[in-house]
Amino acid sequence: MAYGLLVLRVVVGSLFFAHGSQKLFGWFGGGGPQGTARSLENMNFRAPRALALVVGLSEASGLLLALGLLTPLAALLVSSTMVVAIATVHRRNGFFNTAGGYEFNLTLIAVAVALAAAGPGRFSIDRAIGWDGSTSGLWWGVGVAVLALLGGGFVVTALRPRAVRSGHAAAA
Repeated sequence: MAYGLLVLRVVVGSLFFAHGSQKLFGWFGGGGPQGTARSLENMNFRAPRALALVVGLSEASGLLLALGLLTPLAALLVSSTMVVAIATVHRRNGFFNTAGGYEFNLTLIAVAVALAAAGPGRFSIDRAIGWDGSTSGLWWGVGVAVLALLGGGFVVTALRPRAVRSGHAAAA
C-alpha cells in the first residue's frame, strides 16, 4: 500500500504542481499571472488578479501532496480548485471528459479526498515528522470533501455576479 500511495501522490501532486506553475510562472506553456487573471476576468470573476494568485497557489500545493507534506491541507486546496473548475467550466459540458465535462475533475477530487482519508503513506514527509497518524482517517477525508465544496461554492457565489452564475450574460 505504501508504494501505491507514493505513486498516487507523486503523479497527481506533480500534475497539480505543473498546472499551478502555468498560472504562477507561465511555465509549461501557461499564461502566467496575467494570462490567468485575463481568463478569470473573461469568466466574470471579481478580483481576477488576486484570484489568479489563489488559484495558482492552490494548484501548486500539489507539490505538498507529492511530497506528502501537510497532506490534508494540500488535498483541500486542490479539491477546492477542482470544485470551482467543475462549477464554472466543465459542468455545462456534461459528465464525460471527451466533451469537456467534469469526469476528470471529479476523479482528481476523489484522489485528493482518498489521500486525506488514507494518509500520505510510509514514504512521506508527514510520516517522517510524525504527523501522518493524527492527520488521516475517515473524518479527515470527509472534512476535506465538505470544506472543498464549501470553499469552492464560496468562490463561485461570492466572486461572480449572479447573472453569470445563473448562465445569463451580464448587461453591458
